[in-house]
Amino acid sequence: MSTTVNTLKKTSAQGNFSNTTTNMKGLVYNGPGDIEWKDVPKPAIDQPTDALVKIIKTTICGTDLGILHGKTPSVKPGTTLGHEGIGIIEEVGNSVRNFKKGDHVIISCITADGSCEYCKRQMYGHCEDGGWILGHLINGTQAEFVRIPHADNSLYAVPEGIDEDALVMLSDILPTGHEIGVINGCVKPGDTIAIVGAGPIGMSALLTAQFYSPAKIYMIDLDENRLKLAKKLGATHTINSGNEDAIKKIMSETKDGVDVAIEAVGFPATFDICQHIVRPGGHLANVGVHGKSVNLQLQDLWIRNITITMGLVNTNTTPMLLKTVISGRIKPESLITHHFKLDEMLKAYEVFGNASKENAMKVILTNKDFEKHN
Repeated sequence: MSTTVNTLKKTSAQGNFSNTTTNMKGLVYNGPGDIEWKDVPKPAIDQPTDALVKIIKTTICGTDLGILHGKTPSVKPGTTLGHEGIGIIEEVGNSVRNFKKGDHVIISCITADGSCEYCKRQMYGHCEDGGWILGHLINGTQAEFVRIPHADNSLYAVPEGIDEDALVMLSDILPTGHEIGVINGCVKPGDTIAIVGAGPIGMSALLTAQFYSPAKIYMIDLDENRLKLAKKLGATHTINSGNEDAIKKIMSETKDGVDVAIEAVGFPATFDICQHIVRPGGHLANVGVHGKSVNLQLQDLWIRNITITMGLVNTNTTPMLLKTVISGRIKPESLITHHFKLDEMLKAYEVFGNASKENAMKVILTNKDFEKHN
């Protein structure tokens, strides 16, 4: 990873979990390029709608790397990172109705009170007392314990016998790829679609796009290993944009471009590919998180009746996606390439931050207390 991270400090716990009831271990963001696995205060119930969850498994998101690289200045130093995971409820507030101590739950990356104007429109990502706050505005899931506000609307019960690694993917990447890429892109039966970026979000869009039976799915990336995986997961065509001109390739193989172009990276160059390959009447669905402005070719796009969408995941499709995982219709565990113990968090960040070199897609970090829980 080009940005350095702190080495694990030799605390009294010697890198293992804290033995006290008031402290725990967590991955703390100290500022750009500086994260640390250290003792932090154990969270407690603060509001009657809260739940305290003991983490079983968590993961690292590209958004977490963006925070580390200073891409998200709204994250303040001292914040425990992470917004994905599964766990066991340790305690609930007096107003929590749907969960109790000992329940096995999926933690949604989006917190929703269920009652505000945006929640009533199913725009949970914009909840007036929630949204994306875990590992962003409040302490997150890359720790032994996490406090979940509005637990009734922000947790999902875990069924017995389902691969727990797969369930972690339901916290964020599957609903993000599905909602912001596939649904916003209006993928329809018979469509030709292109997904630019074969990372976890692009692969999630690939898995869920197949619900709608597109005729062709192009996957575009620079990493040959990721393109090979995309082929296994259902891509009909792959293009290594480092070896050939992706725009020329697609325009030569289609009548006049793709029906849906899904941007799943967050770079100006990948957005540019999308706006050049989408056909008249088509959709450009931007999923990637952009840290820099893009050059919008509005002078060319307006006359082609192009629809451009973007957004923050709402997780309103998570219950449906959970059913597809339970049924075996999709197997998101196929995206997981590396496993670590929870207290190997810094090592996991190094591997995930050097994804191409390490051939990494998604990593799973497991609390040592649950290593045989699956």
